[in-house]
Amino acid sequence: QVQLVESGGGLVQAGGSLRLSCAASGRTFSSYLMAWFRQAPGKEREFVAAIARIGSGLYYADSVKGRFTISRDDAKNTIYLQMNSLNPEDTAVYYCAAVNRISLTTRPAEYDYWGQGTQVTVSS
Repeated sequence: QVQLVESGGGLVQAGGSLRLSCAASGRTFSSYLMAWFRQAPGKEREFVAAIARIGSGLYYADSVKGRFTISRDDAKNTIYLQMNSLNPEDTAVYYCAAVNRISLTTRPAEYDYWGQGTQVTVSS
C-alpha cells in the first residue's frame, strides 16, 4: 500500500513559480513510476509529468515542457514538481499518482495510488 500526500499549491500571479511536493509512504517507493496529473473545473484529468526510477526517464506533457520539472528524492520518499512561467491555463487541482511499473503510462486509470490533490490558481 502506498499513501501520497501533496503540498505546495497556492495562488500565484502569471509568470510566477510554485513547487509542489508529494510525500509517499511505502518501502518500495524507488521502484514506482510517479506522476503528476491535473484537473481543471469541467475538464478531464490530464497527464502533466512522470518520473520513472532514478536514471530511467522523465516525461512531460507538451503543454508544460520547458516550464515544469519533475524530480524525485528516494531517500525522502518524495517527488517534486517545479513549475515556472505559470499562466492562467495552468490553474487546476494537481494530483500525485503512483504505480508499480517501469514503463511510462499517461492514462490516469493505470495508476493505482492517488493523493488528495492540491489547488494551484494562477491569476492574470
